[in-house]
Amino acid sequence: MKKRKNRIKKIRKRDGSIVSFNSKKITNAIIKAMKVFDLDNKRAARRITFDVIFLLNERINKWERKTPTVEQIQEIVEEVLEKYNERLFKVYSLYRRSRHPAREIRNFFKIKDDMKFSANALKVLEERYLLRDNKGKIIETPTQMFKRIAKAVASADKKFRQNPKKTEKEFLEMMKNLEFLPNSPTLMNAGTPIGQLSACFVLPIEDSLDSIFTTLKDMAKIQQSGGGTGFSFSNLRPKGDIVKSTKGVASGPVSFIKIYDATTDVIKQGGKRRGANMAVLHCTHPDIEEFIHAKGKERQLSNFNISVAVTDSFMNAATKNKTFNLINPRTRKVAKKIDAKKLFNEIYKAAWKTGDPGMIYIDEINRKQPTPKLDKIEATNPCGELPLLAYESCNLGSINLSKFVEKEKINYTKLRKVIHTAIHFLDNVIEKNKYPLPEIEQITKANRKIGLGIMGFADMLIKLRIPYNSKKALKTAKRIMSFINIEARNASIYLGKKRGSFPNLKKSKYKNFRYLRNATRTTIAPTGSISIIAGCSSGIEPLFAIVYVREIMEGKRLIEINNDFKIETIKKDLYTDDLIKKIAFTGSIQKTYLPKEMKRLFITALEISIEWHIRMQAIFQKYTDNAVSKTINFPEKASIEQVKKSYLLAWDLKCKGITIYRYGSKPQQVLYLGKGKKPTKAELHYAGGLACSECSM
Repeated sequence: MKKRKNRIKKIRKRDGSIVSFNSKKITNAIIKAMKVFDLDNKRAARRITFDVIFLLNERINKWERKTPTVEQIQEIVEEVLEKYNERLFKVYSLYRRSRHPAREIRNFFKIKDDMKFSANALKVLEERYLLRDNKGKIIETPTQMFKRIAKAVASADKKFRQNPKKTEKEFLEMMKNLEFLPNSPTLMNAGTPIGQLSACFVLPIEDSLDSIFTTLKDMAKIQQSGGGTGFSFSNLRPKGDIVKSTKGVASGPVSFIKIYDATTDVIKQGGKRRGANMAVLHCTHPDIEEFIHAKGKERQLSNFNISVAVTDSFMNAATKNKTFNLINPRTRKVAKKIDAKKLFNEIYKAAWKTGDPGMIYIDEINRKQPTPKLDKIEATNPCGELPLLAYESCNLGSINLSKFVEKEKINYTKLRKVIHTAIHFLDNVIEKNKYPLPEIEQITKANRKIGLGIMGFADMLIKLRIPYNSKKALKTAKRIMSFINIEARNASIYLGKKRGSFPNLKKSKYKNFRYLRNATRTTIAPTGSISIIAGCSSGIEPLFAIVYVREIMEGKRLIEINNDFKIETIKKDLYTDDLIKKIAFTGSIQKTYLPKEMKRLFITALEISIEWHIRMQAIFQKYTDNAVSKTINFPEKASIEQVKKSYLLAWDLKCKGITIYRYGSKPQQVLYLGKGKKPTKAELHYAGGLACSECSM
């Protein structure tokens, strides 16, 4: 191909600066669009670039300024692509359109976006994660944020005589590629004076005012640094019980939960994200009925998820219509006998009405916990994926599975490498963490629990051409999670050989292991903000909506389209703006003219039967050390009986807990499906898998 002389030497960027013209950037953008169709035709990309330069040279004299702008160049690229290949034109044009809101946010907040994040990812980064100076000005780019985290966490290698520079490079690459991201406190605080890096804590509450208010103070410290807290209120004496010191009567657990809730409102986690708590009450507590209905009123306990800790004996009594003893925790004597079936009815009816309470199957948790000789577990973190002993903390991170599918196959070699690097990262966090209490540091370092999870599971299934509600999806879940669990353990064994095992190894169920660095390695977390940053689906949740409108800043709206769906429709030459607008009103494609195969593949949460949701959770639980955070999504018209069946099925399938949410049962959601002339609308922090904000703290 004869090379044409290029008359354009400089271009004007959007910020007004003048830089040298580089035609390779045009070629690379075209190659990127071609890869959507699995094309890698560099010669064709160069030919298109040649035609673009030809038109630029032809039109330069018509422009007032002889230096073309980026926008003028992109318009000519679109013009050439539309003639060359309409589908390539759509990919390029849609990407270009999607960058406009991101540029607005970048310019408004003066963020130097060196990774080309989406608009909502940039807004979340601006709001929560990018460091600011004393005047509130953002002082780091996304790449610098990842460098800050990688350097801080890798520096723990010095203690073990390893090269932190090599490790830092590995950590940085993994995060910049969005293959793995750590939990929010690590993103916010690594490499800063705060230095608190863990997401999840469980604090004990004993039956005294000293204990209650000491724990309240400890909660405030933890939440101020970005951590979430879980509590069991089961040891508190019931309402109306005698208080010997004052000759008065006790106000009961629910009254103190309200005080904790109000305190969380005041703290607001340093303004970076709202407080998150879990309140657990044992099914034998005399105040259990009051607890079940504690969130029945609008906006009550809005900073808490609540769960009943149910035993196998309670579930058996409920299913066999037997009586059940309620025990006064102060006297350890039977307070009264109740109808177990009636109490169970109260639980699932309340959940149908408001989404609360959830249930944690406390016997299953303690059967599977790694250190039963130390103590029994009584509570979990706010979203239920981490059952922890008193004062234990845990740091989390999630692998973005959508990054490991190549030509409709999972790249297990690449995945294995990231698993091992991620386990190294999370173990280092334990060393670098600044613990809010000495008791937390002591037991955390004695057990060294970490929680490696996943996100982008729904995206991965779509890329593999597997419907979420299918036997093949369950088999894929089993294969992928068992692989992650085994490799996470292998990585922990390797670290144990190099660094030493967790101190309580001989008191654990792994006492026959010679080396093991961490008492737990895997967890499935809900991944709210980090899945927005990674641009993938949340945790193991299915998609909740295919197309929706998001308000990103000062009333500005952005139509968001699931990327795999967008690519699929362009590939099949089905994409139109009218189609996208139609889908935005319902979030679903089931009532469109699209092919049946696409409707099966792009199925949403409310279109998947409850049984499939629970069976998916149970499969992941089988191959996860800790627990699984998943919301069982019910349509608005679901029956109370369906909720009952879901609680029984989750118990039968050995889940460690269950959270249900019936669409519309809470006054505040992060996503509202369209009605009438109103499109489906999402709030800024909607992560793509849940409608309920309290289920994705």
